[in-house]
Amino acid sequence: MIRRISPLNRRRLENFRRNRRGYWSFWIFSVLFVVSLFAEFVANDRPILVRFDGGWYVPVLVSYPETTFGGDFETEAAYRDPFIQELINEKGFMVWPLIRYSYRTINLNLPVPAPAPPSAENWLGTDDQGRDVVARLIYGFRISVLFGLVLTLVSSVIGIMAGAVQGYFGGWIDLAFQRFIEIWSGLPVLFLLIILASVITPNFWWLLGIMLLFSWMSLVGVVRAEFLRARNFDYVRAARALGVGDGAIMFRHLLPNAMVATLTFMPFILSGSITTLTSLDFLGFGLPVGSPSLGELLAQGKSNVQAPWLGLTAFMSLAVMLSLLIFVGEAVRDAFDPRKTFR
Repeated sequence: MIRRISPLNRRRLENFRRNRRGYWSFWIFSVLFVVSLFAEFVANDRPILVRFDGGWYVPVLVSYPETTFGGDFETEAAYRDPFIQELINEKGFMVWPLIRYSYRTINLNLPVPAPAPPSAENWLGTDDQGRDVVARLIYGFRISVLFGLVLTLVSSVIGIMAGAVQGYFGGWIDLAFQRFIEIWSGLPVLFLLIILASVITPNFWWLLGIMLLFSWMSLVGVVRAEFLRARNFDYVRAARALGVGDGAIMFRHLLPNAMVATLTFMPFILSGSITTLTSLDFLGFGLPVGSPSLGELLAQGKSNVQAPWLGLTAFMSLAVMLSLLIFVGEAVRDAFDPRKTFR
């Protein structure tokens, strides 16, 4: 049997819906994110589907050698090559994505030196290496959001656990944790990243681990305050008197109250995580060279002032993405605020 929504959650959902700006921002951001998850089917230099000599092939998912389509080499087929296209079209057809470029595809037929301005072939132009800006924008959006989501979720779990332990037990445990957080938060994160980047080649998971070492502290104070406030409530004392363990009290009775404040902060933490990755990529200490990145696109706009479409594209994409997240965060905050009502 499907569990019915409680009146409290129904009121929260209704408050979220009545915040029209946040409600529509949530759906717009969700659509953009879902589309970016299937970036290979939207922007790719390989066809989605190939019909050749009575057989069906899916190059977007599987790599096929050139000999499969009547070529001469065992290497992967270059589907943008006119020779390969002619071979396939003689005995079948190809279904291309909406954008026939991947984030690493270089347009070798530009009419002007790169970076080329927007055209019918490259809707937002190309960067200084001849790569399509729209394709790099789609892939960069996906990496940025996935990085922010993973970092937000993992750091939130660690921060909630640390804040719960501090607030529930208090005393010397709380004091020692607070002194540790004060020292740890004072470390220069950027300098550490610069030093480590000179020793280790950064990648997605390496950056995630480094940022996780410092981002978990964002929710500790909120959760700690909630546990400190509620640990001496009557229902908590009654649970202790009945012999309920500390772990059950913390995560069954106190954590739901702390999660209300936590959920209101998470969209803002997500936007901060995306901004951090963008900043590192802009400074050259982020993802590996050649990776699709909004920060790298910003850096190209700074280096190529004669190509304003690079800087404007990066700025507008970041502005829209972060604005949508802020609007969603405001709607979530209003939904969980018991004093907030909409008429």
